[in-house]
Amino acid sequence: MKNANEEGGVTRRQFLELSATAAMAVGSGGFAWAAEVRGGIPYRVLGRTGEKVSLVGVGGAHIGRVSEKESISIIRGALDRGINFLDNSWDYNDGKSEEWMGKALKDGYRQKSFLMTKIDGRTKISAAKQLDESLRRLQVDHIDLLQFHEIIRMNDADRIFAPGGALEAVLEAKKAGKVRYIGFTGHKSPDIHLHMLKTAADHKFEFDTVQMPLNVMDAHYESFETRVLPVALQRKIAVLGMKPMGDRIILDSKAAEPVDCLHYTMNLPVSVVITGIDSQKILDQAVNAARSFQPLSGTQVSALLAKTREVAREGKFELYKTSEKFDTTAKKPEYLG
Repeated sequence: MKNANEEGGVTRRQFLELSATAAMAVGSGGFAWAAEVRGGIPYRVLGRTGEKVSLVGVGGAHIGRVSEKESISIIRGALDRGINFLDNSWDYNDGKSEEWMGKALKDGYRQKSFLMTKIDGRTKISAAKQLDESLRRLQVDHIDLLQFHEIIRMNDADRIFAPGGALEAVLEAKKAGKVRYIGFTGHKSPDIHLHMLKTAADHKFEFDTVQMPLNVMDAHYESFETRVLPVALQRKIAVLGMKPMGDRIILDSKAAEPVDCLHYTMNLPVSVVITGIDSQKILDQAVNAARSFQPLSGTQVSALLAKTREVAREGKFELYKTSEKFDTTAKKPEYLG
C-alpha cells in the first residue's frame, strides 16, 4: 500500500483526471447528477442495474445505537421524505439494526425502500447462514442488494472466490430470488479494493456495486477517489459513497462543516451517499443536504481540498484506514467462517 508520503494528497493533474473521468461518465449517459427527483430528493441510477436510488441513504450502524422506537421513527421518516436507500449489515449491533429495520419496513414501508445489507461470511456455509438470518431479521423474502462486508484483507477476495467460497452461496441465493444484486464494501485500502475487482474479473464475474469511503480527507491519503472510483466507473459498477464525515471524526478537524462533507461526496459520480443518522436532527441534515445539492464548481472543490490537505496527510481523521477501530471482523474473526 502507498503511505502518506507517497500519496501526498491530490495533485492538480490527478484532480483534472478525476474531473475528466466524471465528465466522461456524465457525457456518455453512464451517470447523471439526477435521473429524477422525488419529494425534493435527487435520484441517481445504480450503475448497470438501472435501479434508481436516492442521493442520500440511511446508514444501518447508527440506527441500532438509539432506542427501538427512535430507530423505527428515523427509518420511516426518511422513507416518507423521499429517501429510499437503506443500508444495513448482518453484524451491526448484534443484529439489532436489522431487527429494528425489519419492524420499520412493515405497514407498506418495504415497498418504498431499496434495501441493502451485508454479510461477513467468506465460506459458502457461513455466507448462506448469515444471509438467511438477515432475511429473517429484516422480515423480507428478498434483499435488493447484498454486499460482501469488510473486504479489508488481501485474502478476503481469494476466500470469497475459492471453491466452496461465499460467492457460491450468494449466486445460489440470487438464483432462488433471495438476492437481486451483488456488491462488496470495505474501508481499509484502495489496493485491497482493486485486488477484489481484479479477482472478480479473473473469475469472469462483475459486481453490480462497490462501496468505499469517499470524503474531503480521502482525496489526500490512500485515496479511494483517485484510485478506485475511476476503475469502477470504467466498468459501469455503481459506486456507493460512505463515511462522508468519517463517523463524525472528520468534523473534529474543524476543516469542514457537515453540509460541506455531504456535498463534496454528492459531487462525485456516486449513486448514493450513505450517512449515519441517529436523530431527527441528523435526518433533517441529510435530507436538506440532498435537496439543496447543486454540482460544485472546480473552484469550490479546490477550496475544500485546500482546507483539508494538511490535516488529512497522515490519515489522522480516517481511523478506518489507519486503525482497527472500525474492523468488526478483526475483533470477531469467527464471523468470517
